[in-house]
Order: sequence, then C-alpha cells, then structure tokens
Amino acid sequence: MGAGVQVLAVPGLGEIAAGDDLIALIANASSAAALAVDGGDVFVVTQKIVSKAEGALIELAGVVPSEEARRWADHWQKDARLIELVLRQSVRIVRMERGVIISETRHGLICANAGVDTSNVDGRFAALLPADPDASARSLCRGLVARFSVPLGVVVSDTFGRPWREGQVNVAIGAAGLMPMTDYRGQTDSFGRELTASAIAVADELAAAAELVMGKTSRIPVALVKGTGLGTGRERDGSARALIRRAEEDMFR
Repeated sequence: MGAGVQVLAVPGLGEIAAGDDLIALIANASSAAALAVDGGDVFVVTQKIVSKAEGALIELAGVVPSEEARRWADHWQKDARLIELVLRQSVRIVRMERGVIISETRHGLICANAGVDTSNVDGRFAALLPADPDASARSLCRGLVARFSVPLGVVVSDTFGRPWREGQVNVAIGAAGLMPMTDYRGQTDSFGRELTASAIAVADELAAAAELVMGKTSRIPVALVKGTGLGTGRERDGSARALIRRAEEDMFR
C-alpha cells in the first residue's frame, strides 16, 4: 500500500444504454479527463451502469404481480410490480417488515429489495443486479488492462444498508484484478501479539471510498483509485463472492 491514496472521478460517460461498450467508454472518458492510469490502480464502477450496459432492465408495464406481491404492496403503499420483481430475484426472504424487504439474491448477497432499483433509471423500468457481477468485473478488467497496458483492478459497487448502523455505504458486489481481502492473520501487532481475526475487506473499502466522488446525483458512475497498488491485472485474482460469509459461519442466520 502506498503512502497516499487518491480517489478521482471519471467524468463524461453520459447515459448508458444496453449494448454500450463500457470498456471503451471508461477508457475514453479517462483519457479525455487527462487521468494518468498507472499500474496497480483500481477502477470502481457502479452496478447501475453495468446493469444498463448488460440489458438488466425490466419494463414495469410487462410485470404481472402475484397475489403475494399485491397484498404486500397494498398494505405498505408500494408498487406491486416492483415487489413482484423483488420476490422473483430472491432465493430467500430474510425479513419482510415495516415496508422493507431484506432478502438473499441468487448471488448470495443479503440486501434490501434483492438489489432491484429504480434510481437513475427511466421511470418505465427497474434495474436488476448483473447476472454475474464477478464475471462483469473480469470482463472490464481484461479490457481495461488491454487498453492501458498496465495491471489494474476493477470493483463493481452497489449501495447497501447495514445492520446496527444508520446510512448506506457502497460495497463490492463484483471484483477482478485484485485480492478482495488483505489477511493479517498470523502477523503480529505493534505489541508483538499475533493477529488471529484481522482480514480487511479492501474491495469494500475501495467501493466505499469511490462513492465520495461519485455521489448519487452527480452522474459520476466510475472512479479511479490510485496509490493502493492493489490492482494486479490478473482478472481471476478477485472475487467479491469471497466476501460473502458462509452460511455455517454466519451467526445471524
């Protein structure tokens, strides 16, 4: 890790549509903004533009709500079509209470509304999570490494709420070209004691830091994080799935 870290916005991508070449758009926008892309840098890319480019948008007019979705929506004054999409995208409902649905997606993510989202999307549509965010990150990593000819990492980020804490943070739902955790176990602290539990989710930390320059209304869906040296360019080094705690080790299931 370097002595200092920079988080830089990548402006000028514009609205993303299905089929758009995100690799070319990110590379061209970085060059247009005169951003120096160096070995070890990490691009953080929001889930929303990945979903848009991959066509993971559902037109709400074509969604027929189930009776369960209608009952829940009527009780909490929600859009039954959105509730139906949430139920379809969930493999397990963790909690349905006070108008909030927390569920497990097919990716293994535990989040609100199974990642179904209407923010920054044409009002006729809802965005789903990418089918395989790690695969999306690997594709972006491979293409961006080829474009810039240096080793890079890629994190695909999304915004999650947190148990016991107010507010939301960006986390990594896809990763490639970097190890998603830095494991300090077996090393010693400053007093010579062996560390037994310290494994830092650096991919999540990169996602959270990137949100500081992205915001929700600034139309900045990509950030470049410099100075960490974490980007290896080896696309299979990273997997955000590695950050999902196994069920048998989860004390809160």
